[in-house]
Amino acid sequence: MRPLQSSARLARVGAGSRVSTSSSPSSSSAPAPPRRRSSRAPRSATSFAGSALASQVVPSLPYELQEGVEQGMWSWQERNCSVRYQKAGVSNADAPAVVLIHGFGGNCDHWRKNIGPLARSCRVYSIDLLGYGYSDKPCPKDYGEPNELYNFYTWADQINAFLEEVVHEDGTACRDTVLVCNSVGSVAGLQAIASDAKRRGPGSKFDYRGIALLNPSLRLLHVKKQAPLARPFVKAFQSFLRETPAGEVFFSQVAQPRAIENILKEAYHDPSAVSQELVSCVLNPGLQPGAVKVFLDFISYSGGPLPEELIPEMPCPVELIWGEEDPWEPIEVGRKEYSGFDTVRNFVTLPGVGHCPMDEAASTVNPLIADFVKDVC
Repeated sequence: MRPLQSSARLARVGAGSRVSTSSSPSSSSAPAPPRRRSSRAPRSATSFAGSALASQVVPSLPYELQEGVEQGMWSWQERNCSVRYQKAGVSNADAPAVVLIHGFGGNCDHWRKNIGPLARSCRVYSIDLLGYGYSDKPCPKDYGEPNELYNFYTWADQINAFLEEVVHEDGTACRDTVLVCNSVGSVAGLQAIASDAKRRGPGSKFDYRGIALLNPSLRLLHVKKQAPLARPFVKAFQSFLRETPAGEVFFSQVAQPRAIENILKEAYHDPSAVSQELVSCVLNPGLQPGAVKVFLDFISYSGGPLPEELIPEMPCPVELIWGEEDPWEPIEVGRKEYSGFDTVRNFVTLPGVGHCPMDEAASTVNPLIADFVKDVC
């Protein structure tokens, strides 16, 4: 993610077919150390539409859920937060689980074209990361230093807790799990697998069978990738937006239907794919209380893990699926940086598709995901 490169990129959503595998070498660095985790609270109950809790908190949507798709809230007690998620196909206990992870500014609704079709052969879940969609948005300043809450380690903990407390709650269904992630959600997914592998230790039984990354963030503004002379200026500008009224003024200009539409039309190669339904799916959660603080905190996040540190450490296959027309995460950089790792199974290129292939080219992406799940599970 390059959140300071332009005003459009500041607000971009985290949120397309020939196969080519490159063997370009790519150097790796030691993975960033995981954050310290608090003790997990007892398992929490899941509530779906129809229950008293769900009727109070489950949002209305600007579209109809596909047949068989349910929506509800999960109480993540470790953080004392509510998390919105969707599920489909969960009655098929013998099928593997697929968990869909959105990117910056996205939410469950960015996967609305995928969850139903994928549920024909899998148990499928999508989740709003903490701070996004209709999940809770705790104020980052309550947690001390910037980026102490909204970072890839927190979201990795959230994903792993969700698997334990919701996806595999009853202990009888198939535990094979595949993550499918877009944009910065890819880093959260990679970190979730890395954290889980470290927690379990060598030789332990492992639930993750693979991870598919759709136009993953290159994190080009990570502190390690900034020119030394530029670092103080980048940090000063991030602080200026986060700590002064200018940031909230900027957000108020971005959180408008026309602005969101323009940003999406930059991200998507086909402007006709940017419907008013999509605009509402992205904009409406951004109008929730607390959203501006989350936005300003995360755009100042230049630390944490890098994909090129995590991909070679994966204990399971990695599938890269990349829209060729992505203006934010250039495919030529992704191919050079990532395709040479031994853990990368395929580098799939999607001609004529932009940054969010799961939405812009769902009819192409859904079979690719289903085939990957079938191959690795």
